[in-house]
Amino acid sequence: MAKFEIYKDKKSEFRFRLKAGNGQNILASEGYTAKSGCTNGIESVKKNSTDDSRYERLQSKSGSPYFNLKAANNQVIGTSEMYSSNSAMENGISSVKNNAPTASIEDLT
Repeated sequence: MAKFEIYKDKKSEFRFRLKAGNGQNILASEGYTAKSGCTNGIESVKKNSTDDSRYERLQSKSGSPYFNLKAANNQVIGTSEMYSSNSAMENGISSVKNNAPTASIEDLT
């Protein structure tokens, strides 16, 4: 079962990651100073994840495909890992679309 994990990074900022049922990270957030911002980010991912137009498909400087998930205001709310191919990236997008809307939330703070 997919889940969002809320955790604190080395700078004591709140972050979330979406993990697939197999434990693989499929989406990660930026840092938030308040936990409420982090939980709002999760709600935004749940709301926007099913809309394909919210996915920005990109390529890193080294040529690896990855994607950002954006909110209606065009703000990035989550970033994927780097993928080995475009088809692997598309599988990652499908995984977010399928898992995010119903994923549980686990607070690790």
